[in-house]
Amino acid sequence: MISATLGIEIERGVRKLLDEAGTSWPSELKVLVDRPAHPDHGEYSTNVSMLLAKTLRKSPMEIANKLKSELEHAKIAEGIFSKIEAVAPGFLNFAIDWNVWLNRHREYSAYQGETEKGKVVIEHTSINPNKSAHIGHLRNSCIGDTLARLLSRAGREVEIHNYIDDLGNQLADTVVGILHTKTEGEHVRFGDFCWDTYAKVNKVYKGSPELQEERTRVLHELEEGTSSTAWIGRLTAEKIVREQLHEMKAFGIGYDVLVWESRIVAEGLWEAAFEHLQATGAFYKVEEGKLAGCWVLRHGGEGRGEAEGTPSPDPEAHQADKVLVRSNGILTYTAKDIAYHLWKFGLLSQDFTYMPFADGVWSTDSQGQAMPFGRGETVINVIDYRQEYPQAMVKLALEALGYKEQAARLLHVSYGVVSLSPETAESLGVDTSAGKGSYAMSGRQGVGIKVAELLRVMEESVESKRSRQEGLSSREIAAAAIRYYLLKYHLQTEVVFDLRQATEVSGNSGVYLLYAYARAGSVLEKAGAGQKGSGKALMEPPVPSFDGGALEPPERQLLKQIAYWTETMDAAVRQLAPNLICSYAFELSLLFNNFYGACPILKGPDDRVELRVWLTWKFRETLGKALDVLGLPAPDRM
Repeated sequence: MISATLGIEIERGVRKLLDEAGTSWPSELKVLVDRPAHPDHGEYSTNVSMLLAKTLRKSPMEIANKLKSELEHAKIAEGIFSKIEAVAPGFLNFAIDWNVWLNRHREYSAYQGETEKGKVVIEHTSINPNKSAHIGHLRNSCIGDTLARLLSRAGREVEIHNYIDDLGNQLADTVVGILHTKTEGEHVRFGDFCWDTYAKVNKVYKGSPELQEERTRVLHELEEGTSSTAWIGRLTAEKIVREQLHEMKAFGIGYDVLVWESRIVAEGLWEAAFEHLQATGAFYKVEEGKLAGCWVLRHGGEGRGEAEGTPSPDPEAHQADKVLVRSNGILTYTAKDIAYHLWKFGLLSQDFTYMPFADGVWSTDSQGQAMPFGRGETVINVIDYRQEYPQAMVKLALEALGYKEQAARLLHVSYGVVSLSPETAESLGVDTSAGKGSYAMSGRQGVGIKVAELLRVMEESVESKRSRQEGLSSREIAAAAIRYYLLKYHLQTEVVFDLRQATEVSGNSGVYLLYAYARAGSVLEKAGAGQKGSGKALMEPPVPSFDGGALEPPERQLLKQIAYWTETMDAAVRQLAPNLICSYAFELSLLFNNFYGACPILKGPDDRVELRVWLTWKFRETLGKALDVLGLPAPDRM
């Protein structure tokens, strides 16, 4: 990648200046290569001269000019760069020689980022199997699936897990509701029936303490797995999981394996993990106090503090200690998660067996066969920010067991939850008199937008706005629009979901990208650059020969954005940030549409037509890569 190579050369020049001054490299100094805000300032820029001013006791411009001389002496301008400029107050700007770039565009278009080797296990979705999925779950799935696509394109072997919590409180609540409440009304899907049942039983709990005790009994029976209640729970979970997989498939989201929590217990993974943990000083049984009888993982510190009822010098030092086994013997979610992660990294001798579940998806099953799942070098968990503490406890357990390398390769991709705009919340019957800026979804209250319902509403919106019915179906366009909407935000952003805004098809939307891609294909077909139909791809036209200095601004801006693709990929891989690909693809499409409007592609001198047709082809190829990473279709027609 151009920016990475440039960064190395700048570091060499900086090191030489520091050596000449007899000064060591400042610990806080980082050489950053950025993109200038103004197009006239070239393609890359660095402010390192300003950062060195205090250390070298010279003006930034003096350092910039000296560094420029060092780089010119190293002859980097004789390669990909046509010009290096020192600009006040101390920037170094670099302009690409587009003739050189065009001659070597395949080299610069190939991803060359340094990624870790070995298998990466990505866990995402992991919805409680007690009701239909809502848009908050879908954001998780879209992020996880896009990360899998991103890392696959970067050359990693990727295995996708969906963890099914079939022993949790939520499934127990739904089972209690099925057995002890009456849910009326028509429901197209079983998950929708359970959605209402789950909300209803949580209302009934408030005035029925005995029903809450029934939940404890159901939890025990689900874990034991042999009673009629356990069978009801198992059948309920399986039916809902099948519906959830069907919902996700509409958005291009798939999985390699479903790992059922019940199998972690049944296959003895927790027992093995328990034995390992007992050998550490961080895991102990509480003998007195309110947690008496519980097995606890200590969060930090030497003493056991509050967990054992002993006053701690620091009141906050131990309040985050985590109960893994309750006094009644029931395992917490985190306990099973620790065992699961030991297995993910291949650190347990115990293993699962598997049966086919649906459409190439395998599932842990007692009657299955051995398969090479797990044993990852890196593990990525896509879970919202509210699960930061349980994720930290899993990492702590790995460290306490001596698996520090694996703990370092356990990555939590945290993201902001999805809430509802006041207008959307009100349409769902939520009391919005408090005047808040957003309203949380709540499964217990039955408040939320189901994935299937959102897709239906979006499909109707797309259908009503289409002038032609060619290419993709309205349902496919709707799914792409929703997926892009949930991916375009920074991961830590809380998405305030507004139904009206989400169904827009203009502006920064997935539909805008699809139209740009289809428009480019139409231009290339008219130019005779290839053939459509019969699965034949458009062929790359000849690489043009032209004067790089004669590029018109829209041509240069589009070419520059195309050149930034590989480093955008690299940044997205390093940061695990799908939104970077969204921002890149939207900017690329904007620049193409500007180029399309300002520069007649199929008219003018032959050399201009040749260049613009090739630029159109290169745009389409590059946007196609971005669409593939984002899990969006690349349509010939719209």
